[in-house]
Amino acid sequence: MCDACLIDSVKASMLSRRALFAAAAATTAAVVASGLTSARPALAQAAGRVVDLTHAYDGSFPTFDGVPGILYEPAVKFADSGYQLWKLTIYEHTGTHIDAPLHFTADGTSVADLAPERLVCPLCIIDISAKAKDDANATVAPEDIEAWVSAHGEIPAGALVAFHSGWAAKVGSPEFRNTPDGKFAFPGFSKAATDLLATLDVAAIGVDTLSLDPGNSADFAVHNSWLPGGRFGIENLANLDQLPPAGATAFVGAPKHKGGTGGPARVLAVV
Repeated sequence: MCDACLIDSVKASMLSRRALFAAAAATTAAVVASGLTSARPALAQAAGRVVDLTHAYDGSFPTFDGVPGILYEPAVKFADSGYQLWKLTIYEHTGTHIDAPLHFTADGTSVADLAPERLVCPLCIIDISAKAKDDANATVAPEDIEAWVSAHGEIPAGALVAFHSGWAAKVGSPEFRNTPDGKFAFPGFSKAATDLLATLDVAAIGVDTLSLDPGNSADFAVHNSWLPGGRFGIENLANLDQLPPAGATAFVGAPKHKGGTGGPARVLAVV
């Protein structure tokens, strides 16, 4: 089936589901307005288990350009002062981190200006680990989104759509970044898939790899199309295999330095 057909199919399915729930939503709103019940957020309902989706990192954590992403320098030593602290030099796009719109635009939204309500997200996880075993540069395609919607229902507005490729387990090895001959190789999103997600009011996409684009990308097509649309991405996520495909809520602890193009983030999921 062509990408355009898949996009139309998913959108039609989403619209029909929304129509079914429209009357119920209106009734609930009326009851809430009358004070008879408490409003429930339009987020995944959490039962209390917290999963950390963030890698701990130091200067040995893999980076896209191979340069250490964080450097430590003692600023105050305990032996001298009775307390201690580090001076840190941190590159924005290292470790588990956010790509803000400003990363791939001249004047887009900085990481400090991301809307807070877009940082609490229903979490949808697409498992591409099987195809990634056969192809290090495997991508999420529109048909993967179609299959997810068929199995789990519509993608909620404001969602974080992330893929689990199994790459997080490779962080300690050169295979996380490269083939043995030194070429970039890791899974990513296809532009066709993110073009579809952009029509569904998705807030962010997330990957368990170094980049939103696959390792063999020559043009950063996903970065160049997704981020300028005002959306953000999260790279180097961990522990996605510990969560169900649907039903969790992600809390994205975005840094808030003015003019930031992104930065290391603490990302937690509650299910």
